[in-house]
Amino acid sequence: MLYTSSLFAQTTTKSAELTFATYNVSMEAENYVPRGTTGISEQVLVKELASGQNQQIRNIASIIKTVRPDVILLNEFDYIKDPQAGVMQFVKAYLKEDSGNLKGIDYPYYYYSTVNTGQPSPYDLNNDGKTEQFGNDAWGFGKYPGQYGMVFISRYPIDTENVRTFQHFKWKDMPGALKITKPDGSDWYVPEAWAQFPLSSKSHWDIPVKVGNETIHILASHPTPPTFDGPEDRNGKRNHDEIRFWKDYISDKNSSYIYDDKGTKGGLKADSRFVILGDQNASPDEGDAISQGIRSLLADPKINSETPPSSKGGAEHSSTNVFAKNHTAFWRMRADYVLPSRKGFQIIDSGVFWPGKGESMAEFVEKREASSDHRLVWVKVKME
Repeated sequence: MLYTSSLFAQTTTKSAELTFATYNVSMEAENYVPRGTTGISEQVLVKELASGQNQQIRNIASIIKTVRPDVILLNEFDYIKDPQAGVMQFVKAYLKEDSGNLKGIDYPYYYYSTVNTGQPSPYDLNNDGKTEQFGNDAWGFGKYPGQYGMVFISRYPIDTENVRTFQHFKWKDMPGALKITKPDGSDWYVPEAWAQFPLSSKSHWDIPVKVGNETIHILASHPTPPTFDGPEDRNGKRNHDEIRFWKDYISDKNSSYIYDDKGTKGGLKADSRFVILGDQNASPDEGDAISQGIRSLLADPKINSETPPSSKGGAEHSSTNVFAKNHTAFWRMRADYVLPSRKGFQIIDSGVFWPGKGESMAEFVEKREASSDHRLVWVKVKME
């Protein structure tokens, strides 16, 4: 499902400066109700958006209004089919209006679609002897369809006709997909489940954004956390291959196996401008992920990743950790990425929104309940 607004079209020159951002905003229903609440759905978020008064969402909006990115991917924003109740309400009620000394910001263009989280399967995917459809037996972990979804908002027009989605690309169709086995060496998933199993725990999107006469491909995703499993490491292996998907997609040689949800084959055209955005749930240096996945992506010659975004607050939060300045989550890891292509961009500046103690807006990230357990990550570039 694709939505845009035609309020205005921005034009620019090749030397334009642009800020790209990603932010896991934790705007899913369980964030607003007591843990263990049953019968929840995206309607919980619909209610909070409609009020315009949820303080946690207001703080998230204040962070966005402070950084003022031109485009931003929002991870963990529940899928809400009606844009008037979802993304448009978020922009209208929380972002467009001035608040305090912060000037409002408008995002007239947006894209979102269905995701695999909470999509019920008929199989016992976690092999606990029960077929429960949702949770660990959904195609992507979730208690209802669309939990932990994604929304992309932009100040620049989206080339709606050429958006590509890969929600239904089958994991089995990736050459060299990491095999998941039981202790005796047999397949973890029954053949019928493996034949239908999507690679993406949410989805992978290629969203072309038009900046003047130039096209920038926003490559958006949110791989599964590489935890909450067992020795078989089914989530760790899926995380690795979800990240590897983008490395293959931007490759001139390794993308021929890829097909999108319309059946079109192949990856990104050579020499395209692109930016990879999203919570990758993996660090090259820490955590439980199979680090080769994210390391390989960061080392790709097409990607400019030499200067990771950093913050004073992250460094203070884990003062004895040499990697802390690059952390993007309260739980002490680099998880969220803005990775521009070398082609077409010169990086001017970057950062993680994580003020140090005593600095302005530090209270917005002091506790998880203030905004999110993740931090907004941004990269400013000049187009070349």
